[in-house]
Amino acid sequence: MPSRTLISLDAMGGDHGPPIVVAGVRDYLRRRDAEGVDFVLHGDEAAIQAEIDRLKVDPSRIAVRHTDKVVAMDEKPAQAMRRGKGSSLWNAIESVKTGEAGAVVSAGNTGALMAISKLILRMAAPGLERPAIVASWPTMRGITAVLDVGANIGSDAEQLIEFAIMGEAFQAAVHGVERPSVGLLNVGSEDMKGHEEVREAHALLRGGAVELNYHGFVEGDDIAKGTVDVIVTDGFTGNIALKTAEGTARFISALLKDALMSGVQAKLGALIALPALRKMRARIDPSTINGGPLLGLNGIVVKSHGGADARGFANAIRIAADLARSDYLTKVGTSLAKLSDVMAHQSDGDAAVSQEKTQ
Repeated sequence: MPSRTLISLDAMGGDHGPPIVVAGVRDYLRRRDAEGVDFVLHGDEAAIQAEIDRLKVDPSRIAVRHTDKVVAMDEKPAQAMRRGKGSSLWNAIESVKTGEAGAVVSAGNTGALMAISKLILRMAAPGLERPAIVASWPTMRGITAVLDVGANIGSDAEQLIEFAIMGEAFQAAVHGVERPSVGLLNVGSEDMKGHEEVREAHALLRGGAVELNYHGFVEGDDIAKGTVDVIVTDGFTGNIALKTAEGTARFISALLKDALMSGVQAKLGALIALPALRKMRARIDPSTINGGPLLGLNGIVVKSHGGADARGFANAIRIAADLARSDYLTKVGTSLAKLSDVMAHQSDGDAAVSQEKTQ
């Protein structure tokens, strides 16, 4: 019999808590790929059990761990770390640390999730200050993984390569791309373009510092084109790009709504075209693909949108389960260790050159 995968859920996180979390579990269990996946839900046992009974979810697939302690959506990360022990969020992450669960999903406070995850699970690489957030971005060719989209404001060359390693492994595990192509986001495709950190990362990747299918520099318009499977950038640039895309999608939706509500004939056309319009929105808005893993931790943590519906939360569960059942952590660990050796040798070489110059 194949081994079963346990996914840990913060049942009290997000705008809706147990009603959406349990409904998301039900939605996921109805899919064929749910075979072999069970759940442990952390939070108010009475509220969770009431939803399990109401929605008639198979109780054999769910364990409930009671706690009446909750991290508030507006709680500061430092406060959450000091006062969060024993909360539904803390306990859900702790179950990954102990090895009980293969991954954790929470729709709760992003800052608290990131801070507590880092505290409990630790980082997979010494140079990483915070986990990188990856967005699954709809493109003309399918889905492109873009990271970091907000966690690390500035990143040096080594961190950018670490993002490339993690993004490549994520794209293979979650979106099934056999050998994902990787690009560095820049202001041009020429080698001399961009700031020093981007150029240095480009040179190291071109030189084969790690075994990646490296494409080279890509520009902003390459994201929507789907030029590469993984796009790497720092969190400052990535977050601006993400928010710009989300805002543009809403702008286009608003323009279409105005046009389609402009008269009786337009409204009739809108009624007929509604399913196609919904599909279009899902294709152009990155926020419609729910579930953003925090990459770079010694464990799998997936952030769901706080306002996600059951279907959206189920998608976050799917991403967590796909990562937990893959060799993602092993693959990333091996590549990060190789990168560490490369950077150490480069540092030794730079020190030797510097010493020669001073003699």
